[in-house]
Amino acid sequence: MSAPDGHLDDAITDFSRRLVDVDGVVKTVYAAGSGPAVVLMPEMPGISPDVLRLARWVRDAGFTVHVPSLFGVDGAYPTVEGGEGVIRRACVSAEFRAFARAGTSPVVAWLRGLARQAHAECGGSGVGAIGLCFTGNFALTMAIEPAVIAPVVNHPSLPLDDPAGLEMSDEDARAVRDRIARDGLKILAYRFDDDRWCTGQRFAAYQALLGDAFDGRVLPGSSANTNPPPFFRDMVGSPHSVVTAHLVDEDGHPTLKAKDEILAFLTDRLSRSGSDGATCANGTIR
Repeated sequence: MSAPDGHLDDAITDFSRRLVDVDGVVKTVYAAGSGPAVVLMPEMPGISPDVLRLARWVRDAGFTVHVPSLFGVDGAYPTVEGGEGVIRRACVSAEFRAFARAGTSPVVAWLRGLARQAHAECGGSGVGAIGLCFTGNFALTMAIEPAVIAPVVNHPSLPLDDPAGLEMSDEDARAVRDRIARDGLKILAYRFDDDRWCTGQRFAAYQALLGDAFDGRVLPGSSANTNPPPFFRDMVGSPHSVVTAHLVDEDGHPTLKAKDEILAFLTDRLSRSGSDGATCANGTIR
């Protein structure tokens, strides 16, 4: 199906579609590739063609990428009309904590379970987690699960009503600090300097919580793609999605360099010796 401006949805035909059960909660997950597992969470308004482009880059870098369906229409090109409804539903959903003082979103418990299952299937030293926008901070709170050893926090937008807030409970914040002290956890993060949804205040809050373990990288907003899909142009309204909707796929471009840095981070963290030698192929252990 094509959007009104002629852009096409993504049929996601090169991924296997799986139903993953974590403690009785079943969600759709798209998996592809081989090697250590990486969980790539969608940004608003869902698993868009740009999110899938990033997933394919992760796959092609030597990982088994798992993309869980958390909201929206899988593969849909991001329009204003479709995005408005997705945001409204997500903000009142029991699975998400979109506003300040609400603590960690309950869906993160399911995502930790997905990471455990992916690690059991794919083996290696651990699992990578990439959050984007609405799910940006989920990559960090997923790291309370010991299998998650390479969290990447991209332009985290929650809580929506507190630019200096972090979407996590006090208990989870302590648990993340414990993992840093115990396991040497490192967190890679990205934002644009003029992003109105992920401000410098938010990155400062991450730095205060995580110390030197937090590697927050800031790109100039002037480097963002100036012709993103309508949802990002009209609703987001500022440079935001560093490695998806606002990425410019040109050699040497700062956003493409950010994508390469993320893949290098995953390679470094996940290529270390693990406890077993199992590897995944298209989500199946071999």
